[in-house]
Amino acid sequence: MVEEMQEQAKNSVIKVEAACKSFRKQQVLKEVSFSCMEGEISGIVGHNGSGKTVLFKCICGLLYLDQGNIFICGKQMHKDMDMLNEAGVIIEEPAILGNVSGYKNLDYLYRIRNKKNKEHLYAVLEKVGLEPKSRKKVRNYSMGMRQRLAIAQAIMEDQNILILDEPMNGLDKNGVADMRKLFLELKSQGKTILLASHNKEDIEVLCDHVYEMEMGVLEKIR
Repeated sequence: MVEEMQEQAKNSVIKVEAACKSFRKQQVLKEVSFSCMEGEISGIVGHNGSGKTVLFKCICGLLYLDQGNIFICGKQMHKDMDMLNEAGVIIEEPAILGNVSGYKNLDYLYRIRNKKNKEHLYAVLEKVGLEPKSRKKVRNYSMGMRQRLAIAQAIMEDQNILILDEPMNGLDKNGVADMRKLFLELKSQGKTILLASHNKEDIEVLCDHVYEMEMGVLEKIR
C-alpha cells in the first residue's frame, strides 16, 4: 500500500493524503488531501485559525501528522526525510536580526549554508523592492519592508519549491502588486508555489488551483 502511494506521489511535487492533526481534543486538520504540481501556484484561502499554518508546518516537517501522509517529490515526510530543507519558506514571523541591515540579514543566512555572493543578494533585494546598499537597520523597517525582506529570504537560494504563509501581510497596494508580479515570474521559471492567504483576491488572481479551508476541512473551489 505504501509503495502504491509513493508511486502516485511521484507525479506531484507536494502531495498531502488524508492529513489529520489534533492538539489535545481539538482537531485542526480533518482528512486534508491535495496536490501541487510543478510550475503551478496552488492557493489556500481561509480565516485565521482555520488550520492553514498548521498544514504548512506539517508539510515542512515542523509538526507530525496524527494520521495521513505527506510526499515531497515522491519522498515521504518523516520517513525518507526529517524536514523540508530544499524549499523557500515563510511561516509566521521570520527570523530577522533587527540591529543590522536587510543585506546583512540575507548575508548571514547565506553564509550559514556556506554560500557567499554579494551581487546575487543585492539582486534579490532589488527584486523585492528593497534598496540593497541601504544601511538602515531592520528594527527601523516598516511592516511592509519586513515582509519584503522575508520574501527575499524565501527566494534567495532559488529553490524550486516555495511555501508561503500569508506572504502579503503588511504590504500596501503597491507592495501587493509587486509581489504578485514576482510570484508569477517565479511560476514562469517552473517553481512550485503553495501560498495561503485570508485575502481571496490574492488567491484568485495568482493561483492555478484554489482551495478553501474552514475549521480544518479543505475543499477545492477551483
